[in-house]
Amino acid sequence: MMSQTLKVVIDKAACCGYGVCAEICPEVYKLDSNGIVFVDDPIVPAGLEEQAREGAEACPQAALAVVDA
Repeated sequence: MMSQTLKVVIDKAACCGYGVCAEICPEVYKLDSNGIVFVDDPIVPAGLEEQAREGAEACPQAALAVVDA
């Protein structure tokens, strides 16, 4: 069964730099020098879909969404 391709959508204006997303899924979520989230590639790597979702859902500011690519 093929895994579903997902992508990360970031609302940078909403990000307050809590870093919870990066703690939960550091393979996807990175923090810049100001503590604001970014991703190297918006497409979630295969096998990390659940972790990426958990990281997005843990954001206190709801700055992240994981959606169908």
